[in-house]
Amino acid sequence: MIKQFISWFFNLNQDKSFYTQGPSELSKKMSKVATLEIFEVFRFLHTSANGLTSEEAEVRVKEFGLNELAHTRKGNTVLDLLVRFKNPLVIQLLVIGILSYIMGEIPSTIIVSGMLFLSVFLSHYQEYRSSKAVQKLYAMIRTTATVVRDGKKQEIPLRNLVPGDIVHLSAGDMIPADVRLISSKDFFVNQSALTGESMPVEKFAQPLPTIGNNPLEFQNACFMGSSVYSGSATAVVVMTGTRTYFGGISKKLIGQRVETSFDKGLRQFTLMMIRIMVVMVIVVFAINYFRWGKWQEAVLFALAVAVGLTPEMLPMIVTVNLSKGALTMSRKKVIVKRLNSIQNFGAMDILCTDKTGTLTQDKIVLERYVDVTNQENEEVLRYAYINSYYQTGLKNLLDIAVLNHTEFAVEQHYKKVDEIPFDFSRRRMSVIVEDQQAPGKHLLICKGALEEIFQACDRFIVEDEINEIYESLKQDLRDEYRSLSAEGFRVLAVAYKNISEPKSAYSVQDETSLILLGFIAFLDPPKETAKEAIELLRKNGVVTKILTGDNELVTRKICREVGLDFIPLVTGDQLEKLSESDFIDVCEHATVFARLTPEHKEMIIRALQKKGHVVGFLGDGINDAPALKTADVGISVDTAVDIAKESADIILLKKSLLVLEDGVLEGRKIFGNIIKYIKMGASSNFGNMFSVVGGSWFLPFIPMAPIQVLVNNLLYDFSQTGIPTDRVDEEYLRQPRKWNIDNIRRFMFWIGPVSSIFDYTTFFIMLYIFNCWIADSYHEQLFHTGWFIESLLTQTLIVHIIRTNKIPFFQSRASKMMSLTTLLVMGIGIMLPISPLAKSLGFVTPPPLYWFLLIAILLTYSILTHLVKTWFIHKYGSD
Repeated sequence: MIKQFISWFFNLNQDKSFYTQGPSELSKKMSKVATLEIFEVFRFLHTSANGLTSEEAEVRVKEFGLNELAHTRKGNTVLDLLVRFKNPLVIQLLVIGILSYIMGEIPSTIIVSGMLFLSVFLSHYQEYRSSKAVQKLYAMIRTTATVVRDGKKQEIPLRNLVPGDIVHLSAGDMIPADVRLISSKDFFVNQSALTGESMPVEKFAQPLPTIGNNPLEFQNACFMGSSVYSGSATAVVVMTGTRTYFGGISKKLIGQRVETSFDKGLRQFTLMMIRIMVVMVIVVFAINYFRWGKWQEAVLFALAVAVGLTPEMLPMIVTVNLSKGALTMSRKKVIVKRLNSIQNFGAMDILCTDKTGTLTQDKIVLERYVDVTNQENEEVLRYAYINSYYQTGLKNLLDIAVLNHTEFAVEQHYKKVDEIPFDFSRRRMSVIVEDQQAPGKHLLICKGALEEIFQACDRFIVEDEINEIYESLKQDLRDEYRSLSAEGFRVLAVAYKNISEPKSAYSVQDETSLILLGFIAFLDPPKETAKEAIELLRKNGVVTKILTGDNELVTRKICREVGLDFIPLVTGDQLEKLSESDFIDVCEHATVFARLTPEHKEMIIRALQKKGHVVGFLGDGINDAPALKTADVGISVDTAVDIAKESADIILLKKSLLVLEDGVLEGRKIFGNIIKYIKMGASSNFGNMFSVVGGSWFLPFIPMAPIQVLVNNLLYDFSQTGIPTDRVDEEYLRQPRKWNIDNIRRFMFWIGPVSSIFDYTTFFIMLYIFNCWIADSYHEQLFHTGWFIESLLTQTLIVHIIRTNKIPFFQSRASKMMSLTTLLVMGIGIMLPISPLAKSLGFVTPPPLYWFLLIAILLTYSILTHLVKTWFIHKYGSD
């Protein structure tokens, strides 16, 4: 029973409904539709080629639910609170609270409960409020599917898909549900997320005569979690949401979240504090028990010490900082999909990005259309227009530029017969049309990269004269191509052939013996802000590297205009010839890479990571998905293809490096404020407990009553709630910031004992000036009161000293909220000994001389702490 409860407790974040519909139900239903003819599939799913009506779709949403997985559903408040109790710091407080209650220490129980409330409930409330706002912003990221509703094509959100919907799929799309194909053309799907097989799989629409036990092997079915590699298809939705194959197996996937560097840092810090706390608690208990022989008092005091060493506000500080940062970044047009990726954003020291749309305006215009002699030729434009008009795959900016350049009544002259879609290995695509004036006469028009078109051509045409292409002529044509490219043009070649023996379907094998017609040249000018943005990133410690599939000539011109050093410029072909060590060295030193495949981009990122860099990748295309997954922080844009947006951690609503620079700085601010709390909490708590250990050894009573230790810690924790609003010094933002647990540990061991110097000073003042050696209750309470006030004021004041590397109050000031919370807590600490609560807390009113001595202690403490902090930064750095 206990084992079952533990298993249930530590899997609370998994929604059981997420996998109640397993692959078995899918297997039965998909096995059925996979063997049916198209008309039988429509009848089985109660739909038609014209799709569903809006009314039918609404009914099915009620029946089947929204097309979303469990992790996209709204969280349950009770479950969220219970999950928060899994935090080691919270568990520690919970155990201490229970022990205090068992031992009859009701005041201690109440105070520990207050700390739990601050750590758990306030954290939940802040994250809930922030997540609601972030969800509204995340809804701005358009993830849609093309469906037939009410007899016409329309874009709808993926979550609104229902069984029976007719969807249109093309290169770059995510498969929106589990579907059965009803038509397809050269349709390849990447199923690696489900099968682990990296190679795309071709899918067909024909019914299967026989089927196996594994639905993923059905050649006419596609599944949520996969993506379209190339080609186009039409499909009917069979399963949605949690009933999909992916929904059935995702119980395991949910638990396999990759630990980020941010998570690792938090975990390492938490474990370090727990280890220190265990040692200190044992020592304090042992000293007090063997000195006084009262095990109950020794236990209570040891528990109070444990609370004093626990940074119980850490979960709330982290959550509020990240949530606040996500909202702030959203106002700068940056949407954070995963909160913990913010730290990687700020730690990023290398940004890898494609050239198109980031350095350039992403506004391609068709500038020239010429034959092989560089003379303007309307026939080249007309053939290019027909090719772009009739292709059904992913229309890129070049196709749009061709279509926007002119208008041509294509359908009046030509009827489409077939197409051979673009893929990244061929780097060309073809359409086959029939001349309306000469029925039965087919024309294949091919458009693509120069070398790939050359491979398919054996002739060229000039002024209606067709000639063979010789090798020497190919070199002249390449020179012409380079001449256009060197001027900043993006150049494609156009070729064609007349089909002597027409047929109903064509394939890649038909792209042979083509006639080279000419070139079309596009211009994508640099953005006016690109040069400024790259320089700003450089000043902030981020090196920009260009990873592009474009040719090196265009890339050189654009990089030259934006001030990027491209010497040496490295191509994908050159990378493939390098050994592993040389590959890593080249990636480290080169700035611009051209003619890259998706695999090259991923390999470059891995090489940079091996050199210790935190790498960000900005991409928006199908071929960017592997790099987005591999990078420490994947960055995409709202207008990206679905697979790129799904792979990214952060979405930019504006494709600009200036926006990215704002996000990087915000990420560093967030991390800086979290580190402030960690350094302040660790050093001040450690210093206080270091004083407790010494005081327990030589004082005639315990240094502070357990209830006073708890009140002290509660007030100090409250003073830290203003940290998420605090300013961060500009100097701190100039360099990437990473976790440095060794530095935090050193900081704690150096700064903590500084506070102990003044704690011991207070001890001796109370003992020798105010005669607290006298063994009576008044003098014991006076000692406790004197150290309580000094301890609270020094550790609250240290916030303002540690929060900045500059001189506090003069060169750097805290935010209004942080100043208010610290002043309020210091005021409460001063007033408690003269308040109605004084007696119940064991306080008495200190004599007037005490306050003058306290002021001297605070001034001396502030100066010495600042001096030690400055020395520490010079010796070990500020990370």
